[in-house]
Amino acid sequence: MTGRVMRSTGSWYEVQAEDGQRYLCRLKGKFRLEGFKESNPVAVGDRVRLLQDNKDMTIDEILPRDNHVLRQSVKRTGHSHVLAANVDQVLILATLHQPRTSLGFIDRVLVTAESFRIPQILAFNKSDLLSPEERTEVEGYLRLYRSIGVTSINISLLTEADLALLGPLLEHKTTLVAGHSGVGKSTLLNRLSPGIQQTVREVSEVTRKGTHTTTYAEMFSIDHDTYLIDTPGIKEWGLVEMEPQEISDYFPEMRELRLSCRFGARCLHLQEPGCAVLTALKSGAIADSRYQSYVRMVSGEDSRK
Repeated sequence: MTGRVMRSTGSWYEVQAEDGQRYLCRLKGKFRLEGFKESNPVAVGDRVRLLQDNKDMTIDEILPRDNHVLRQSVKRTGHSHVLAANVDQVLILATLHQPRTSLGFIDRVLVTAESFRIPQILAFNKSDLLSPEERTEVEGYLRLYRSIGVTSINISLLTEADLALLGPLLEHKTTLVAGHSGVGKSTLLNRLSPGIQQTVREVSEVTRKGTHTTTYAEMFSIDHDTYLIDTPGIKEWGLVEMEPQEISDYFPEMRELRLSCRFGARCLHLQEPGCAVLTALKSGAIADSRYQSYVRMVSGEDSRK
């Protein structure tokens, strides 16, 4: 019998099986994905084969993945953490403040999704809290990301009109929702499907950061073919399995220029003479914020920026 992993707590997995039932399962023995250094060999969204041993169900095999979304494990050096598998798109839920989402964080998530050819949506939430000046700031960010092909919107999940704007973007797809604690991931789930009832907490007045309300990954069914994958609030997003020379491939505005560089695919676009990317940066064709994100990724700097 086969099924799909709906929830992962690290040692137990809740699987929606083909017979319509949900089973609480463990891994069979010391199961590991051959050839992978992953802190969690089975992820939410995985399609798996189940075996029944007396009254217990075990996961015997992971079926081939269409894709997966990885980030650097914060607990095990040299390992990656699979946030989700078999997703159709990634939704980055961001906020200008309470808490603030850095452009560097947004760019890291976009680059990771782009590396697996997974479409991306960027939604700035809490528009109802913005001053006119802050709204102008957010609109500038949205224009930037729209210019590189990312569907980008400014919303308040507390308003029906904005929820109606986001809803059609999620229909008939499996969407991984990524963002810091406090940006509104649980609110989104509760508004789309009131029966879910995820815990929502206020952002700390002292730190201006959210508190963790989700402690494990879980996939929720909004309707029969629409799923949202909620993940614990992410403070940092470290890249994995990327060589410095390939990172520019995942910046759409750089990808088309890289072969025009004097050193071709070997160019790191840092200070090389005849670099088409640096020329585009100087002319304003590439945004400075995007280029600075790129430099930090190539240099391996702090993944929280």
